[in-house]
Amino acid sequence: MVAVFSAFVFGHNEMVRPIAFALAVGVLLDAFLVRMTLVPAVMALFGRAAWWLPRWLDALLPNVDVEGERGAARR
Repeated sequence: MVAVFSAFVFGHNEMVRPIAFALAVGVLLDAFLVRMTLVPAVMALFGRAAWWLPRWLDALLPNVDVEGERGAARR
């Protein structure tokens, strides 16, 4: 996405250039600063509390068996 938005920065349309630059910088900051540094750091600080799920919500959500482990255990 950064590459696509950056390509519009070098285009000829003067109205699109600042928008494309802002979007490219925003996506770059989000991808590297937020998702690769802040989110893992906060999850490391929270530990197991980062994965806490309220019981009432756990009761509403379906039990999804993506890998098929429950079916393999029955055989």
